[in-house]
Amino acid sequence: MKKYIVDRFEGEYAVCEKEDLTLVNILRSKLPAETKEGDCLVEKDDGSFYIDIEATMDRKQQIRRKLDSLFE
Repeated sequence: MKKYIVDRFEGEYAVCEKEDLTLVNILRSKLPAETKEGDCLVEKDDGSFYIDIEATMDRKQQIRRKLDSLFE
């Protein structure tokens, strides 16, 4: 299974960061409708995608801690 992080949306594509930090364009129509910037996606063996909610929440918490430490 491949993992991605949604960086941004450009037209009909989601620009996603792969685990090796390279960017790839994925058609929005292939992603769950509720996909947002910052979500962690997993591509299953059949080519479908799902949002890894736990990884997304962990990532958001890490970012929040980093931001909070900048302003302490």
